[in-house]
Amino acid sequence: GLDVCAADIQNAYLQAPSSRKDYIICGPEFGLENVGRVALIHRALYGGKTAGRDFRNHLRECMWHLGFSSCPADPDVWMRPALKSDGSEYYEYVLLYTDDALCVSENPERVLRNEIGRYFQLKESSIGPPKIYLGAHCRKIQLQNGMECWALSPSQYVQASVKNVEDYLKKQSERGEPGYKLPAKAE
Repeated sequence: GLDVCAADIQNAYLQAPSSRKDYIICGPEFGLENVGRVALIHRALYGGKTAGRDFRNHLRECMWHLGFSSCPADPDVWMRPALKSDGSEYYEYVLLYTDDALCVSENPERVLRNEIGRYFQLKESSIGPPKIYLGAHCRKIQLQNGMECWALSPSQYVQASVKNVEDYLKKQSERGEPGYKLPAKAE
């Protein structure tokens, strides 16, 4: 079967070249010999107008170079044909959402470390079987027929979302603002 491995891209936007020409005037943190000099910023910066686009374009170029194609149904899902160790054909998948990577492959850790890791520095402590991906708990389970598979449970994400709405409505009510009331919780 196939396995799953997760990783976080470290300082994701800073690893992408910037499409803008942003300049700074150097302060003492750039060395006394550079104080007052003008410097061009070569990397995308968090909060910059084009940082997200620049990172996405850089990511796309790297994935194409590795032989992956973006899925027409979801551009954050990348796939490529591969061969298992027994010679059978299958598809490897990499799910990339900003700096979160999830790989489904016969050897997903190798794909993350040796291929994607050539282009992006990965957070070492994040590489391994996924525990949470995009707010959903992940775990390997065994089906009644004995097969193992991965399961996702968004319960923690949903509970946190409901609490955020409840807190917002409570604050709104405390300020005397009209708003919606949540129905009573089911027993």
